[in-house]
Amino acid sequence: MTATFLTPLRTEWLALRSTLPGQLRRTGRSRPLPQPPTGPVVVAGVAGALTTDLAPGDLVVATKVIDAHNATERELPAAALLAGALRRAGLRVHLGPIVTAEHIVDDPAARAELAATGAIAVDTESSLLLQGVQHAVVVRAIVDTPLHRLVSPGTPARAIHALHALRKAAPVLAEWSDATADREVVMAMPRSFCAGVHRAIDIVDRALDRFGSPVYVRRQIVHNRHVVSSLERKGAVFVEEVAEVPEGATVVLAAHGVAPGVRAEADARRLSVIDATCPLVAKVHAEVRRFAGLDHTVFLIGHAEHEEVEGTYGEAPANIVVVNDAEQARTVEARDPAKVSYVMQTTLAVDEAERTAAVLRERFPALSAPRRDDICYATTNRQQAVRAVAREVGSTGLVIVLGSRNSSNSLRLAEVARAEGTPAYLVDELEEIELSWLQGVSRVGITAGASAPPYLVDQVVAGLTGLGAVSVRESDGVEESVHFTLPREVS
Repeated sequence: MTATFLTPLRTEWLALRSTLPGQLRRTGRSRPLPQPPTGPVVVAGVAGALTTDLAPGDLVVATKVIDAHNATERELPAAALLAGALRRAGLRVHLGPIVTAEHIVDDPAARAELAATGAIAVDTESSLLLQGVQHAVVVRAIVDTPLHRLVSPGTPARAIHALHALRKAAPVLAEWSDATADREVVMAMPRSFCAGVHRAIDIVDRALDRFGSPVYVRRQIVHNRHVVSSLERKGAVFVEEVAEVPEGATVVLAAHGVAPGVRAEADARRLSVIDATCPLVAKVHAEVRRFAGLDHTVFLIGHAEHEEVEGTYGEAPANIVVVNDAEQARTVEARDPAKVSYVMQTTLAVDEAERTAAVLRERFPALSAPRRDDICYATTNRQQAVRAVAREVGSTGLVIVLGSRNSSNSLRLAEVARAEGTPAYLVDELEEIELSWLQGVSRVGITAGASAPPYLVDQVVAGLTGLGAVSVRESDGVEESVHFTLPREVS
């Protein structure tokens, strides 16, 4: 499948024809197509800006197209996918609505009226050219703005600048065409938020409702920038250390847990502390205290730089030895080989953690294990689900994992999928998906780390619809029903 590119004006057609030969149609201005293309469509051309933050030569990728005459609008959910590709190509790109007017708009009052619709740019063709089209994106290069009127001496130079930007975008549009296809999407089950993440976010929300803004949060409440940004908009203030929190204020401790020294410092500053530590992380802390009380050397299997490991280590630094992997497990030593035990970071890859534990058990026959597995149920369930999806889509398919790069459980999901021989990528959002990953791929598996909001998955699925028809189904998996109680301060 290839995309059809529609350009209303001859100048637009000339800007793109060297890169998009055979796929490019000049449509003429202000009229619908008598016979719409059956496959994916890219409308490309020039437009006028309605807001002052757009400059001549900037590109606008339409999140929706508004028909000013009929007062109708159409969402274009693949916009961020194209915008990300254009930005990676070095172009200045804006995402927002485009309004289609019946005639060229240059009057300031008319621009202001159209801007009131929420649109950031205006053209005279896009909504017409999309009539009868199922899968589409729209990209427009800005010529005129509220500060640079269309009827002015500088217009020819600005038009050349806009057409140059359109020409620079052409290779990305060709890449878009190469990525078009009808696809099957297989959704991992379970995916996205776990009970511990739900609890942590709920704690901050309730603290804001009960105590008002600001509520301070030490470190990221969970490792996801979308979650953090959402809470910041509500009034949460994120700090690195409790020393940054004003004395007597309210502070929430993040889900990953903290060392006892952090709690002592908070007490010294007379802070009102609300503990959002995941109960499963708190269990590991309790195990460390129990083993340390027996004067054991405690091997903490995990990644030394991770916040959860930092907090756990702080429970008994004189007793703990951090073990990153099986290779390191072959060299670590204990004060007394007869008094040794191990615990694990809760978000490790299950297979990797077990390999490390197996080496320790072989080297230290007296090794004591936790009373229950430390790797949390949500990590295990999501890894099993993504493994099944990766096997299903196969080596010719693709797995997309939604999650931030500082999220250990999300990183592990991508690693588990790759271990099955399936290409897998961790992205924070739709815009980070590269078009080259999708070329020749008809089956896509999608999951999300335990700290990634569910709506990010929905956005990726919707974004793929700009490239062709998409059928979606969920894989078989575990239905989670775990629920954790809230701390008394916000319950």
